[in-house]
Amino acid sequence: MIVPARAGTGRARPADRDPPASPGRPRDAALMKIDPIHQFNIEPLFTLGHIGNHTIAFTNSSLYMLVAVAIISILMLASGTQLVPGRLQSVAEISYEFVASTIRSTAGAEGMKFFPLIFSLFMFICVSNLVGIIPYTFTISSHLIVTAALALLVFFTVLIYGIAKNGMKFFSIFVPHGVPGYILPLVMFIEILSFFLRPVSHSVRLFANMLAGHIALKVFAGFVAMLGFSLGALGWVGGVLPLALTVALYALEILVAFLQAYVFAILTCIYLNDAIHPGH
Repeated sequence: MIVPARAGTGRARPADRDPPASPGRPRDAALMKIDPIHQFNIEPLFTLGHIGNHTIAFTNSSLYMLVAVAIISILMLASGTQLVPGRLQSVAEISYEFVASTIRSTAGAEGMKFFPLIFSLFMFICVSNLVGIIPYTFTISSHLIVTAALALLVFFTVLIYGIAKNGMKFFSIFVPHGVPGYILPLVMFIEILSFFLRPVSHSVRLFANMLAGHIALKVFAGFVAMLGFSLGALGWVGGVLPLALTVALYALEILVAFLQAYVFAILTCIYLNDAIHPGH
């Protein structure tokens, strides 16, 4: 950046700025790593090919998607079918029964035809969220494009199945029973708008919770390093409180990782119930 010349000098001078941090100094290296947004960067690992001027790359996001699928596959395939279940089999059976009971309680027995879809969504989101909590890993659901793709999958499944099964009767979900005729147009408008906004709320809820939680973790953990490298021994003592909050937030994030997968799955069941039983 160039600023105007001082009067009488006849030439421009460079803008005053702080000297760049030296990665060789521990304090500067630590401060450079406290960027809470850096953990969400999508980095290409290798190039798969090109389409026109666009590069098709295998990224860290793709890698952790495969990691999540691999973990789920191992859990489901290696658990076995023993009479006395081991640890893996117990986790697999508990996961199965948890999702199955959620479907039955929200969409009824007929909703079990969508069990593969809902179980896959729940396990994929839950496992990827838990993997993303591990330091120096990547959280897939912290990117809106991923959560939006999952939400649109649910939305079009509901729309296509609802119309295919019920025909025009499916649109009765926009006309609630018992609404007076003079406010029916307004209620229908609100119902239609809320229906088409489902993918937005469905995706943003998961994305925002994971993004905010990871940023909070990074910020509080960064306080510990900043205090320690800035104030020395006194700073490390003062960093006890941020460290305790970081541990508490970490435990909360583990709970949130599961809860967000559950919320996504149960909302999917509720939306599918509209397609199975429109007007109820």
